[in-house]
Amino acid sequence: MKGKRMLNWVILVLLAGGIMVAPASAADPIKVGIIQGLSGPYEIYGKAEVTGFKMGLEYFTKGSNQILGRDVKLTIEDTQLKAERAKMLLTKLYSDDKVDLAIGPTSSGVALAVLPVAAQFKKILIVEPAVADSITGKNWNRYIFRTGRNSSQDAISNAVAVSKPGVSIACIGQDYAFGRDGIAAYKKAAEALGAKVVHEEYSDPKGTNFTAPIQRIIEALKDKPQPKYVWVIWAGKGGPIAQLIDAGLDKYGIEIASGGNVLAALKMMKPLKGMKGSIYYYYENPQNPVNDWLVKEHYKRFNEPPDFFTCGGFAAASAVVQAITRAGGTDTEKLITAMEGLEFMTPKGMMKFRQEDHQALQSMFAFELDVKPDVEWAIPRLTRELSMDETAPPIMNK
Repeated sequence: MKGKRMLNWVILVLLAGGIMVAPASAADPIKVGIIQGLSGPYEIYGKAEVTGFKMGLEYFTKGSNQILGRDVKLTIEDTQLKAERAKMLLTKLYSDDKVDLAIGPTSSGVALAVLPVAAQFKKILIVEPAVADSITGKNWNRYIFRTGRNSSQDAISNAVAVSKPGVSIACIGQDYAFGRDGIAAYKKAAEALGAKVVHEEYSDPKGTNFTAPIQRIIEALKDKPQPKYVWVIWAGKGGPIAQLIDAGLDKYGIEIASGGNVLAALKMMKPLKGMKGSIYYYYENPQNPVNDWLVKEHYKRFNEPPDFFTCGGFAAASAVVQAITRAGGTDTEKLITAMEGLEFMTPKGMMKFRQEDHQALQSMFAFELDVKPDVEWAIPRLTRELSMDETAPPIMNK
């Protein structure tokens, strides 16, 4: 009899233990991996992305950093802009760290290398901020979503700024996926509006001397009738703009055109007052409560405005919170269903994941550069907001 009572007591203890374990299991943290270039020439981009993601998570969870009552745990890794290292890190995040999904990376070349890892592990990778069209084009797989804009969205909005019949354009960009995809998309968009791209230059991403390509650009444009432009697409430090400014282009009636960029790059553009282009985000342009909060809090915490890529990380956080909430958890298939067609608010306005290729459709901001003596950088003064329909890129993953 005593043995039977002991057995019943053990069973009750085990049952009680089971009852106690269940809630703990339900409250396991949601694990998010972030791979960004946190060192090297894109360091300013990657660090802003991480800051933006953390602030976005805070905003969209109302300060709790919880989704569906579960804490969000971030594991952040530095790719050092190396493709093989990024593949190793994403593999580790999925297999060892058991992250539910991942965000990143910074560079288009690195992004193209890691896309197959997401497919291998059947886990979502939200690409932010790498922009090459091929990421949601020929190299895409169903586990890839992108909150960042792609090259075509950049190109369409920038082409609108200067392209019309009779305009001649030469392009210069970096010799890898970002520059080549960007120029290809720009050429298509500009020529659809009646302009003619007469010359293309692709330079070493680490190059510092652009004398030879600038001379070839001048040769290609100097005898063309006005208006004529050299369009620059460049990511990271350096680039040809400073040397283009010093090259005496005005002697040939050639103007510089380019998209907006981070504040550090906009400092170099102060001599280009009046230049027209388009930008993904500049903190003064969007008018909505989310951006109001971001700008106010960023000034409070860092004594400076949020930058181009801070907004990108913030947008990725919004997508994560809304997707997991809509899916009711982190099951990958349920997340894919929830994310296809998902609309989510960001500092730059509403975004929407297109069902066919998971590219986020979004507004872009046409500008004309202005200069003020008390502002360190050239100001992309808003001239028109281009809607997500106006900047929707072609579907290229078929």
